[in-house]
Amino acid sequence: MANASLSARLWDAVGEERQHTALVVQAVYQGAGGTGATVMPPTYPIGDNDPIHKKYLLHDRLVPGEGRVPVVTLDQEQAQANRVEEALLRARDKGRLRYPLFEMRSETPYGEVRLTSLDFPHRYADAYLRDSTVDGVRFDKSEVGQLLRQTSAGDVRPLFTRDPGSLVFGAWDSHRKGRWPKFARLYAAYMHGVDPVLGVRRGGRLDPQNLTGRVDDKKKAEGDWGHLPPSSEAKKAPGEKLSEIGHGNIAPNPVPGGVTVREVRRMASVSLAGLERLEFGDVSEDAATAARATLAALALAGDRLAFGKPSVWLRSGCDLAKQSETVGLERPGGGVDELDVSVQQALDAFHELRDKADGFGVVMGEDTIVVEPISGLANALSYAVSQAADDGDE
Repeated sequence: MANASLSARLWDAVGEERQHTALVVQAVYQGAGGTGATVMPPTYPIGDNDPIHKKYLLHDRLVPGEGRVPVVTLDQEQAQANRVEEALLRARDKGRLRYPLFEMRSETPYGEVRLTSLDFPHRYADAYLRDSTVDGVRFDKSEVGQLLRQTSAGDVRPLFTRDPGSLVFGAWDSHRKGRWPKFARLYAAYMHGVDPVLGVRRGGRLDPQNLTGRVDDKKKAEGDWGHLPPSSEAKKAPGEKLSEIGHGNIAPNPVPGGVTVREVRRMASVSLAGLERLEFGDVSEDAATAARATLAALALAGDRLAFGKPSVWLRSGCDLAKQSETVGLERPGGGVDELDVSVQQALDAFHELRDKADGFGVVMGEDTIVVEPISGLANALSYAVSQAADDGDE
């Protein structure tokens, strides 16, 4: 087994006589710069009256050998899945990945917007697809839209063919009438910092020329702005503070100060029991095994593309350096049979297995289907991009 190819091991892992529970990744990171480096967790709008640090997700976890340990969430399951999808899209754009894609391009006053099936929040069931056309035909009435409507719990081949990511990362069609199958995520990953110590920080701005005063609204209405000096008369006059248009000083205010942690742990898994539940109609057992192994390889390739390098950047102030990592197949009762797998090996295994599934008649596409937004969606996209550009200008 240890000397078997990666594709062979994944085949055995999802087969009728499987001996493992999950495909797993276990990794430990430190903030770039070493132990004690501040890292910035995501913040959430919990409430204006809460202390600033309460905007972080702080909780306890049971850790083997350590008991109950305080942790802070650094990346939730949805965010980790999105990072993997982004990595898969980059690999496909570079010609490294043979994978089917829906692609929407829409012109706006600020350039073209591109969205794909690896961006859509609800994947194959997303409203972006529903509110689009294929060759002038509304998506749901198009040939490919009708194909996706044929997906059922007993036959997931339409999704395997046109949007396999929906099977790996999960999807549920909650926007259309009728009872459509729910596909739970098979790939799940998260990152948390252990023993967080909350930092304190003040955010403000120092104007290099110490500009003071207010804005003359009369001038601003003409596309310009006039300056009202900080005299007693000007203070009584209507007008914004200079700080509201990007000038002047802003006094330091409390802002999230990040955390220091003992270490950062990342855990990812692909459920082999979940893969086993996927049905492929009336195909042979070998055909179904090949398709399931292909999906396992897709998840592994995406994970390696996103997290297989020495460091990972989650957000501003959260640059993490890998200390150790184990990739392997989890045994019942604990323990992992390790897989020594590079990014290229994972991609090669995926392509080998998808070709094998193709040979059994379970075909995964690799072309791009272009969809165009209906007028209402196109206008909404233009407005959203314009607002973002205006916010950036301010």
